Amino acid sequence: MATSTDFLVLGSGVAGLTFALDAARHGEVLIVTKRDAEESNTRYAQGGIAAVLGADDTAEAHVRDTLIAGGGLTHEVVADLCAREGPERVAELIDRGARFDRDGESIALHREGGHSARRVVHKADFTGREVERALLEQVRAHPNLRVLEHHMAIDLITLSRFGGPDACVGAYVLDETTPGAKVETYLARATILATGGAGKVYLYTTNPDVATGDGVAMAYRAGAEIGNMEFYQFHPTALFHPQARRFLITEAVRGEGGILRLPDGTAFMEKHDPRKDLATRDVVARAIDFELKRTGSDYVLLDLTHRPASFLKEHFPTVYSECLRFGIDITTQPIPVVPAAHFMCGGVSTDLHGRTTIPGLFAIGECAFTGLHGANRLASNSLLEGLVFGHRTADRLAATIGELRQAPMPEVPEWQTGDAAPSDEAVVVAHNWDELRRTMWNYVGIVRSNARLRRAARRIALLQEECREYYWKHLVTRDLLELRNIATVAELIVGSAASRHESRGLHTTIDYPETSERYAADTLVKRGVAPYQRGR
Repeated sequence: MATSTDFLVLGSGVAGLTFALDAARHGEVLIVTKRDAEESNTRYAQGGIAAVLGADDTAEAHVRDTLIAGGGLTHEVVADLCAREGPERVAELIDRGARFDRDGESIALHREGGHSARRVVHKADFTGREVERALLEQVRAHPNLRVLEHHMAIDLITLSRFGGPDACVGAYVLDETTPGAKVETYLARATILATGGAGKVYLYTTNPDVATGDGVAMAYRAGAEIGNMEFYQFHPTALFHPQARRFLITEAVRGEGGILRLPDGTAFMEKHDPRKDLATRDVVARAIDFELKRTGSDYVLLDLTHRPASFLKEHFPTVYSECLRFGIDITTQPIPVVPAAHFMCGGVSTDLHGRTTIPGLFAIGECAFTGLHGANRLASNSLLEGLVFGHRTADRLAATIGELRQAPMPEVPEWQTGDAAPSDEAVVVAHNWDELRRTMWNYVGIVRSNARLRRAARRIALLQEECREYYWKHLVTRDLLELRNIATVAELIVGSAASRHESRGLHTTIDYPETSERYAADTLVKRGVAPYQRGR
């Protein structure tokens, strides 16, 4: 029997929780999250929230920095509304219990790469963890909010799959808390994708294990428009250590004077960009990639040893303690670093209120393509985007929920298992998972080529065929569903990258090294339609 609610939120990061708290003023909210509610990309955000709070800063300057970072593809109207609404969202977050660093009576403001002013709000180097804590405390205390942990959405429920109109009315959800992992049906007046990123599509990533692109994959299968998937941001500085592959060294380290050096101690960023170590992430990641290939080194060094030890311990306690755990004292030793997949700048296409191209379906946060990030995200604009669009989407739905409630909930079939049987070949999933991620890392990474993309496309198509065969023969498991989703995301990234015959922002290809005005447009794709560029 189906469970009904006003708002079904898939995901429990900053965007989903912000939406849930705002929407709960107007109706019942059910949050579905596939691990513990705390486990999201938000939790691992060491950097902060970009917001114009300083007397020497302006919204216009924030917009300008965002546009420069975005490589000509940022939607200016989106950058403007985020810059102007950001301060109010930060104030609201503080009212909800978030505790940020202070400078006397004022909030302390930091500077990160690509920013022309100090405008980044931090909680030391664990801002995301503090944001997640504050929001979850509010969510768990709210009478109109319910959180289902260890529940994973399998597919969106659209009426068109049953011969009805093109509308989303909920999701089929795998309940891992029950024996045999039962599949439940959840219906809603509005379904909100807040599923985060897809870093696990790459072999090396700063993202947690939950980041498998579930929202984008489900939306694509349902027929929604997807945008700009070729622009995957690689964080330039992840700790290089065999047991710490996904530990991120925050952008703020370079913002506070960190210097990138070759293993022999030579600083190298000056020859790549006049901003040197304060260049934007795409520039720094490409520079490191170039130096690694040129020198044959496994890593470069991020040097903070010229800063006082007390300063480093106070400002970067997480980085200090984590590095020390692996035998690196950042007060006396430079940190070995390499780039790693970090942030998905594309996603499910939305308007300024989170609406996708499917009625009843909304997308917010990293899984959404709002146009804010363009071809490259400016540091600390991601938590900002989640706050702004979580609020805007809730506001929009608050104005229409009365009308939505007038229509009866539809009747839809329960999940059908058919002849599917429990799997006795889990090794197939594990092997294909590993092969897919290695393929993406080797062929669709920081620097690409036509030949590499063709190889990746062929291998991904074969893996998807194997995945489909396995999917229909066996009962679904989280591992299988995540493999299915990252394979879909990989297909979208490769297809979008192959359609863009230029180098721009995060998409660099040796076959088209120049930026072309012909491609100063978003890359869009829908199921059954090849990726294409469309101007705004």
